[in-house]
Amino acid sequence: MWGNRQMTTIENVPTQIPLAMINALAYCPRRFGYEFIQAEMLMNEHVVEGLLRHQGVDLAGTTWLAEAVQERRVYVWSERLGLAGFCDLVEVRGGEQYPVEYKKGRPGKWKSDHAQLCAQALCLEERTGHSIDRGFIFYFATRRREEVPFTATLRAEVEALVSEAHRLAVAGTLPPPVENPAKCRDCSLQPLCLPDEVRQLASIAGWERGL
Repeated sequence: MWGNRQMTTIENVPTQIPLAMINALAYCPRRFGYEFIQAEMLMNEHVVEGLLRHQGVDLAGTTWLAEAVQERRVYVWSERLGLAGFCDLVEVRGGEQYPVEYKKGRPGKWKSDHAQLCAQALCLEERTGHSIDRGFIFYFATRRREEVPFTATLRAEVEALVSEAHRLAVAGTLPPPVENPAKCRDCSLQPLCLPDEVRQLASIAGWERGL
């Protein structure tokens, strides 16, 4: 549908943030720092399962259905926002075009999935010149699609995330751990991040400076 564009850099600072990194930043700024700034990734059973489930999804191609046209692994970008990456699926049905993202887990757990999907829509809108009102996330756990309306609030949140992603990329420093035990427990980077240990060391250092 659209040709690939390579990421360009100025003084080693990327001018385009990968779409998947919007999900990482919305989930946890420190995760974004590890994955994008430091290019670190750890594999656990959840990551491996997600990669395996995506094998069929990641095969590029077009499918013509009775009521829709589906194109898989579509490369999109936004020059205005400095975003680039792949949509798992772009579907056209009844004259309406929208992105579909595939996820391993269950719907409604993390809003970071919604941010990633909306970022895809913003890129699609810039490429096509057409407004996109909604998209869908297909969760393998339920085998169902979740509709995600692209509200003004969600669009503003995504634009703020993009601005923050560029700021962190330029700064090049690792953000501190978040105060969210549930996110830390489910994060594949927890053994690398060591949030409890980092917070404890920071507390000790602060106490010693106060002496």
